[in-house]
Amino acid sequence: MKIPIKNIYYLLCYAWDKLDELGVVEVEGIESTELCDLFAKVLISGTSHLLKLGLDRGYLLIGEEISGIKGRIDFSSSLKSNILKKARAFCLFDELDHNILHNQILKSTLLKLASVDELDDTLRASLYNLLRRLSEIDEIHLNQAVFRKVQLNHNNAFYDFLLKICELVIDNLMPTQERGRYKFRDFSKDEKKMSALFESFVRNFYRLEQKTFKVGREDIYWDISQGDPCLLPKMQTDISLESANKKIIIDTKYYSEIFSEHFGVEKIREANLYQIFAYLKNIEKKSEKAKFSTGILLYPSINKDPDYRVNIQGHEIMIRTINLNQDWHKIHADLLAIIGLPCPV
Repeated sequence: MKIPIKNIYYLLCYAWDKLDELGVVEVEGIESTELCDLFAKVLISGTSHLLKLGLDRGYLLIGEEISGIKGRIDFSSSLKSNILKKARAFCLFDELDHNILHNQILKSTLLKLASVDELDDTLRASLYNLLRRLSEIDEIHLNQAVFRKVQLNHNNAFYDFLLKICELVIDNLMPTQERGRYKFRDFSKDEKKMSALFESFVRNFYRLEQKTFKVGREDIYWDISQGDPCLLPKMQTDISLESANKKIIIDTKYYSEIFSEHFGVEKIREANLYQIFAYLKNIEKKSEKAKFSTGILLYPSINKDPDYRVNIQGHEIMIRTINLNQDWHKIHADLLAIIGLPCPV
């Protein structure tokens, strides 16, 4: 399933709840099909935006031999150097500096991305131009532990978006046989990763783009009369939507093929149908609305758009798809239509 890279960018922004950043980075003009080009353009635009505003600074502990006293004296280093009798001392003090962890992560990612073989040469040149403006920032070794150490606040919250892009880039870099060069793994071909992204995207889209339904995940408990419920598998919805008079449970699935085939005949994937029906039946006692709640199995698609509906024991179950290979405004309208809402003008 090949999704246009600009639509993958929209999926990421919704999944990460970063819609404000959509206006900072323009992706409509990207003609490339390489994800590394998309992320290079995002980081170039984002870093340029930071440089225009002024890179974030933080207090760093500096150790320096000086005349007089500043901060606190490091007596051990001062005595070893025998400088106290010269009215000098080795002092430790805090100083505001740009060479802080989130700037180091940003620079180090730009350096690695510039070494990706398939990167567009114009974007590579733009990355090197940016790097020259970050000369005072140190390059560091990047791993997941480094990203976990970053502490941001409201004043530098834009970094969070860029660092998510950086982490995604680092996670998908593969070293080549040539030292210091990389290939970029196309994670859009990984059904497991894209399944998690698709689920988060749909849930946050409905949470952000409409006000009719409350949106969230929901634990469902088995309706049993005896036996140990701890031995039963946990049921948790991908997306639960609830309004004043209606309840909808959406289960997102990410497969290259929506239906399974049995003796040449297309069938709904039985495990998917059993799962959504189990949710609907075991939630019936939760409220009056839940007795007749609707279930939707939602699949991404780039070439099929089935609209199958069936009513099973009082519950409507729908098989729907969202075509991710179309203009973003159409995706927006189609997602709202799936839950019976009009697209705002």
